[in-house]
Amino acid sequence: CSWLVVVAAVAASLSGLMLGYEMGLTSGVLLQLRGLLSLSCREQELLVSSHLLGALLICLAGGPILDRYGRRCSLLLSAALVVGGSVVLIAVTSLIALSLGRVIVGMGTALSGTGACLYIAEISPRERRGLLVTLYELMLVVGVMLGFSCSYAFATLPHGWAYTFGLVIPPALLQISVLVFLPPSPRFLVARGKVEQARIVLARMRGGVQEHVEVELRDIQAGLKEESEHSFWELFSAKANLRSRLLTGVALVFLQQATGQPNILSYASPLLRSVGFNSDAAATLASTGFGVVKVVGTIPAVLLVDRVGPKSFLCVGAVAMGMSLATLGILTLQSHTQLTSLCKSQTILNHTHTPWDLNRTTIDLDNSDIFSSHLPSQWNSEEAQGTNREDNGIGEPGGEKTYVEVSSSLKLASLISLLVYVAAFSISLGPMVYVVLSEIFPMGVRGRAVSVVSAVNWATNLLISMTFLTFTEKIGVPNVMFIYSAMSFVLLVFVILCIPETKGRTLEEISKELAKK
Repeated sequence: CSWLVVVAAVAASLSGLMLGYEMGLTSGVLLQLRGLLSLSCREQELLVSSHLLGALLICLAGGPILDRYGRRCSLLLSAALVVGGSVVLIAVTSLIALSLGRVIVGMGTALSGTGACLYIAEISPRERRGLLVTLYELMLVVGVMLGFSCSYAFATLPHGWAYTFGLVIPPALLQISVLVFLPPSPRFLVARGKVEQARIVLARMRGGVQEHVEVELRDIQAGLKEESEHSFWELFSAKANLRSRLLTGVALVFLQQATGQPNILSYASPLLRSVGFNSDAAATLASTGFGVVKVVGTIPAVLLVDRVGPKSFLCVGAVAMGMSLATLGILTLQSHTQLTSLCKSQTILNHTHTPWDLNRTTIDLDNSDIFSSHLPSQWNSEEAQGTNREDNGIGEPGGEKTYVEVSSSLKLASLISLLVYVAAFSISLGPMVYVVLSEIFPMGVRGRAVSVVSAVNWATNLLISMTFLTFTEKIGVPNVMFIYSAMSFVLLVFVILCIPETKGRTLEEISKELAKK
């Protein structure tokens, strides 16, 4: 690859870093803010899902933006949204302001994610396309690791959550400063009738080998000529097998979310508390391991995708995810996990285990009576449950509440199961979904098609995250894990039957074959 392609791919992949960072910081920041603002279960779900709501909103309008103004301009707009939303998050401390800021940031990260993958796929030579597209996922998992790490690092500082939210601004500004000097993708230029400009850009990106440039330019023109008459509504027709392709993409991203990944990330720290990590700091630190595992798991996927192909990675990952989730379900069944340990602010229950000074000028945690008259009704019922546990001998002298002690072996096994699940996702569904989506749609409707699929992706993510705590309350953590495990095996069957093999082929060759099916 030429230096220009590498620089452009890295700059676009900063979108993945920002999205991953916002995903990773959620669980740690949630533990801080739910104590600071006395958030109920429903308010916690609102705070987590507001980012996803913004992503869904921009996806519904993102297709026309991507196809009309191009991938590069869309990335510039999205970075500006991330900066603006982060300023709102830092400036005002209230549930409404935090939710609004998260919506704006969600709009920015979702638009940039879609635009980045398309931009990278369209500037990359075919022999390096898979590697460069999965660079986005590598940056995403690095972002997740940084999000977990920063939420832990700033946990003990007053307003530490504000510093965590603000650290996404520098990469957004860096992306803007680099993208200003980069060209649009050659495919977008040809689609807009700027053939000569596309030829110049291709020559720069392919190292000036004229015959290769002309062959690739002819392929782009031929592909666009066949696809130029596609309208948005033809995505839902049988023409060129577009409806089947769209359903394939929709089903793939639905299963990506339905296997539980968004909740494992968003509620990682509360979930770890439920399996025996008996302080917020311990749970947040343990969840930071998820970020490290995601990085380590993604590296082989990035290096081997062009040789192995995305379909093989998806199959292996689905099996490993299904087995690890089934194991986790059995372990949580043994540890008798309760909803209150997932949902309730632990800073209220046990002051001796509170490592954070959550802005004592606002809430004085040293005053043990401060919460007594301000607890929402749902929390009062949970206090009653805690009292019942004490009556059963699960209490400390002096009236301090604690939790059922989980054996260290059970705790370790639960953590390992979660880490295996995260690693399996990181080598399969994480990077490979982006590769498949960037390859299966024709150029003329690729932006709109990927936006429709992304809208389904974010809508599913939103629905799952908004209902996780409520759903867990109804059926329990073990049954939720068993459902996620079953969905992983459904994913395996779907990949074997429906996902095409795309390794070593141009976008035009893939499109022609899919049009014939």
